[in-house]
Amino acid sequence: MGLSDLHAMQLDSGGNSVSFERLIGRGLPSAKDLPATEIERYYQAVSNFVHTFDFKPSDTLVFLADKLLDQRVISAITGLAAAHGIKPIMVMTHTTNMMEIPDDVKPILEKATFVVSTWFCSAWHPYCLALRKNKGQRWVKITFFRNLDLLHTEQARFPTELVGELVRATAKRFPRGVDCALKFTDSRGSDLMIPLTARMVDKNLDTNRWRGEVLATNPGAYVHYLPTHGPNLFEPGPMLDDPNQVVNVTGTIYPQWAVGFDQPFAERIGVRFENNAIVEVSGQSPDATILRDMLIGGQLIELGCGFNPKWPRHLIYPAGSNSPGSLHFGIDLLKPADYIKKKMPYWEEPPVHVDLVTFDTTVDAGPNRLVTGGFLEALRDKAVVDMAARYGEPVDLLENWPE
Repeated sequence: MGLSDLHAMQLDSGGNSVSFERLIGRGLPSAKDLPATEIERYYQAVSNFVHTFDFKPSDTLVFLADKLLDQRVISAITGLAAAHGIKPIMVMTHTTNMMEIPDDVKPILEKATFVVSTWFCSAWHPYCLALRKNKGQRWVKITFFRNLDLLHTEQARFPTELVGELVRATAKRFPRGVDCALKFTDSRGSDLMIPLTARMVDKNLDTNRWRGEVLATNPGAYVHYLPTHGPNLFEPGPMLDDPNQVVNVTGTIYPQWAVGFDQPFAERIGVRFENNAIVEVSGQSPDATILRDMLIGGQLIELGCGFNPKWPRHLIYPAGSNSPGSLHFGIDLLKPADYIKKKMPYWEEPPVHVDLVTFDTTVDAGPNRLVTGGFLEALRDKAVVDMAARYGEPVDLLENWPE
């Protein structure tokens, strides 16, 4: 229904007729917040910030930054560190797209007990993983905190501990001790299957992020701030004993959108996998042609799910929506994509990676349901609802998703 339709509809009132168009919003409270309310909400976000960066006076802080990061973010984090008597060491590069830790940085990094990073390799590079595992370094990745103004957003003030409870509630839905399959379906015809052994499930769920650890408190911690990007439903890195092992990801997904594209796909574009390699991209639209050029031969290296109910549902930049139940299929490409280089020359991720996004997928882990039509089932678990009640109205906190 458009505005012209609303104008044509009339409400009879006291002998007059008033168009519906003039009455829009009259049955709702004012959307304008009082300054005191804004201050209260801001300090909720500040509390999350302080708790996440759990500095100790004995810490050695190394900051791996890039030149496009808001300097105020650096100042906020280093200021918090200074309040604990910590003098940070800053390593600045020209880009986030660092695929390796440079040799001249390694001696600096190895002295750290706490690392804050924007660098891409922080999440997955074996060297960085070893620092966390063997030295107990605590890392915070700030891909989603590149502008200090984000402290004024709903996702920043959403209770961090509640994100962790949602993660734990979802983890409990995975079958343990048996082999199972992850299955992804939707109304467009997607039908993707990922077979998982019991050992793969255990290794994934035993990571600190799947334990719902969202603060950089425990030795070996790796967390995201803002607390938005949950652990991955499928991630070969921690799941496999042999990095060369191929998981038989088979079937087709019909993504609704992808990072780097102006708008959702108007055409039903199919992306078909065999043995975790993309072998076909169907469709005739310009978007399908671009995807076909990029994706053929690519592999699924992460399949992420959102866990922050106050992340804007349809905001997919920089790495897929982080709203609960929305999915991003992270594809590593055979070669850098010229399209990404042109469209997003300063993207936080390298041009050898593409995130395909869906908002309405149903996900089953063996006989257990994780997501129904894009709705994360754990949102209604009793433990989650009970925790949400400590912070506010549970339905508003958990199911009133911003656009």
